[in-house]
Amino acid sequence: MPAKRMVPEPKSKRDLGQARKPARMLRVGIYARVSTLDQQTLPMQIRALRDYAGKRGWVVALQVKEVGSGVSPREQRQQLIHTARRREIDVVLVWRLDRWGRSVADLVSTLQELTDLGVGFVSLTEALDFTTPVGRAMAGLLAVFAAFERDILRERVRAGLDHARNIGKRLGRPPLPAAVAGDARRLARTGISKSEIARQLGIGRTSVRRILTRKKV
Repeated sequence: MPAKRMVPEPKSKRDLGQARKPARMLRVGIYARVSTLDQQTLPMQIRALRDYAGKRGWVVALQVKEVGSGVSPREQRQQLIHTARRREIDVVLVWRLDRWGRSVADLVSTLQELTDLGVGFVSLTEALDFTTPVGRAMAGLLAVFAAFERDILRERVRAGLDHARNIGKRLGRPPLPAAVAGDARRLARTGISKSEIARQLGIGRTSVRRILTRKKV
């Protein structure tokens, strides 16, 4: 019986010398922010962020610089978020977390939106990389801290209201002068609508409705 001839298996594409398809290069949006008194550090931030993006093999698709106080609106940051919504960047790269968010709640809400958009987030000096599993776990912790911050603020407001009531301070809107209430009732008796009464007296329609439904003392 003749021996079986061994048929060699076909070579894979890699064996045939065909290169593997290169991975898509991520597009990064760089955000640098400084205070009005600290503008000299802006070039240093930009240089460090661009160097980091280069080491990661990322393409800088957008570079945003912003100067302002801690409470000023972050208009340039909003521009970067709009770019993320248009799916024109894959990662947001910042120098530090406090450069990005005004508060923990603001930080968490913007990071959550980026996560929902499938856009990564990296804070350079904190070595915080939300493109990794460990980084995404850290994002979950930030959400917990934001909820804790809201609870503290709520408790402070409640304590302040209770203290005001205990010392006899009147809460809510001040009562309307008796003359205004009398004018509202007089106009209502002539058949004028509540909206017109509010316009003539310069008060809200809710106030007019309250006056007309309240019994005279």
